Amino acid sequence: MGRQMFTEQQLQTFLDQLASRSSTPGGGSAAAIMGAMGAALLSMVANLTAGKKNYAHVDAQMREFLVRSEALRAEVTGMVQADVEVFDRVMAAYGMSKETEAAQATRSAAIQAALKEATDVPLACAQLCADIIELCRPVAEQGNLNVISDAGVAVLAAHAALRSAALNVYINIGGIKDETFVNDRRSKLEFVLAGAGTATELVYELVKSKL
Repeated sequence: MGRQMFTEQQLQTFLDQLASRSSTPGGGSAAAIMGAMGAALLSMVANLTAGKKNYAHVDAQMREFLVRSEALRAEVTGMVQADVEVFDRVMAAYGMSKETEAAQATRSAAIQAALKEATDVPLACAQLCADIIELCRPVAEQGNLNVISDAGVAVLAAHAALRSAALNVYINIGGIKDETFVNDRRSKLEFVLAGAGTATELVYELVKSKL
């Protein structure tokens, strides 16, 4: 790829591109960044809990949480570039020739295939964000009280990311003609979304009670 990976750019450069007339990066990449921030904050809390004398009783758990949060951070960060690339494929499909009936059929098939890919990327991002939300509770329950507010920020970031990724699923399935695919992906998304709001609020209130 001729341009720099979005995840390798300075924050200001990324934000400038997000604000520009370019359609990429867009909301899908922003959702992934929010999810990555949530995971990173969990890692910070775990890092500042593990190895501390006052938290020796949860040291092993925190080290396990750290491994998990870092794995999630790496996966969801990868969704930033994946979203850009799949959106570019959608736009390339829409830009294909419509001059003949055969060309129109080829273009239509390419659009449908690209939209399916563009649905599965944010769906995968949504699942990762749900996993981050799930991890927030034990980290908030056992984490270092000096940084416990960051576990609350983590769950809010992950929930915002989840719902943002969901919007990108919904907008793409709206253009897909394969009803079996649409129903399957909508069902999977609704399963991921179920209970996420309640789980987020529980962690938020838990954190607030410790402040």
